[in-house]
Amino acid sequence: MIAASLTARRRTRELDDLASGRTVDVLVVGGGVTGVGCALDAASRGLSVALVEAHDLAFGTSRWSSKLVHGGLRYLAHGEFGLAHESAVERDILMTRTAPHLTRPTAQVFPTYGQRSSALLTRGGLHAGDALRRIAGTPSALLPRPRAVPAAEALALAPGLRTQGLRGGLLAFDGALTDDARLVVALARTAAAHGARILTRVEATELHGDRVVARDGLTGSTVELRARQVVNATGVWAGTLLPSVRLRPSRGTHVVLDGARTGLGDTSVMVPVPGELNRFVLMLPQPGGRVYLGLTDEPLDGDPEDVPGVPGSDVDFLLSVASSVLERPVRPEDVLGAFAGLRPLLEAGGDTADLSRKHAVLTDPGTGVVTVVGGKLTTYRRMAEDAVTAAIRAAGLPTRRCRTARLPLLGAASRAQLSVVDAPPRLVAKYGTEAPRVAALGDVDPELARPVCEAGDVTAAEVVWAVRHEGALDVDDVLHRRTRLGLVTHDAKAAHDTVADLVSRTTAGLT
Repeated sequence: MIAASLTARRRTRELDDLASGRTVDVLVVGGGVTGVGCALDAASRGLSVALVEAHDLAFGTSRWSSKLVHGGLRYLAHGEFGLAHESAVERDILMTRTAPHLTRPTAQVFPTYGQRSSALLTRGGLHAGDALRRIAGTPSALLPRPRAVPAAEALALAPGLRTQGLRGGLLAFDGALTDDARLVVALARTAAAHGARILTRVEATELHGDRVVARDGLTGSTVELRARQVVNATGVWAGTLLPSVRLRPSRGTHVVLDGARTGLGDTSVMVPVPGELNRFVLMLPQPGGRVYLGLTDEPLDGDPEDVPGVPGSDVDFLLSVASSVLERPVRPEDVLGAFAGLRPLLEAGGDTADLSRKHAVLTDPGTGVVTVVGGKLTTYRRMAEDAVTAAIRAAGLPTRRCRTARLPLLGAASRAQLSVVDAPPRLVAKYGTEAPRVAALGDVDPELARPVCEAGDVTAAEVVWAVRHEGALDVDDVLHRRTRLGLVTHDAKAAHDTVADLVSRTTAGLT
């Protein structure tokens, strides 16, 4: 197996090799979770693979999720039982086989105020979702069964809840990611370990079934990369490269709050949206004391931006709904940061909130490019499997069975094994069995054991590791995709100069 480290030197070497005329079996365009999932699927089947990404790994929608690995409760409400089952199965694969180190169970309380009829409907949905959990084989020791809780227990789980009118609640469990961008990086490095060429800062400008014209973002040169089959996995931007792909994107906004200001503990709170059936605003506590509050579902006007803006109306909506169940309402001054992701929904009639989250694999009749769109982060692996299978058939490549349902990502181990890894739990949750190697950088050089800013616990060692092994090429890659300090503007500014110095020194070989 080829080394898993992604470095600037490796990128240059592999891009030069491809630009010289080498033909790979599969060329994937897009470095989000679906794209790197395709790269891993194809490489693990024994195919030669390259992936090009215009910016950085997880640059687009894949870093703007709610960080949930969910079992498809909302799909059940829309009658999409097949999609809900697929989501439950893929959640089980992530949490029990491929990425236990990056996932965790998370408790969710649905507080009950006012009408009991809505609570009964939610309870029915939760028990239906639990039936899918059992069918998928996920043990109740990992994701316990849902149950009703009295008001006192609801307040113990989420102390910040408004006490007036609280009748109790429902307690359920779902899966969560430590960090969605870290999942993408782990997938990319695992694909690289199987021989895939992972090339960031390479922007595809023209797609054909057997080749891609691209611009090297570091040198400005134009290159032509050849393949037996090209796969377009650019998500919400798929239609800008292939006009035959018709999407209707929607914007999902989150705000970042200080957990102490909300009064919540470690339990997520699910707040029903007034006037809508089975739609909730989520308050999701995160490691490090932050709370993500989301999310909206608004149709996107105009072309998708590289980094979507967050309109004030989205923030006001989220704060208003969340405040309806909190003893202390949250206000604009409580917002530490905000982010928005764009969902690549297939075009259809109706509101974007009602559009299906099913994925589709399409073959462009003019170019022969295979495109995979739609879906959700939880189901990325199944999306990749379907896309690679379609690519194999389209190009007449050797047929091999998909292996990714049982292929652990780098750093993965059983939860029992992870519990005894000799490293701080915070690092184990981000790096799994590789955590001791990250911690060891600080043991060798005490300077690297220090946090890069007072506001967080990210150490200089993590910055060095990101450059040496995770393909980070500049300070933004580290702040916004490898550490997520960029989610809070104050934290990013406080850490910027230290991180920039570490990136420069590590790139030059001085650390």
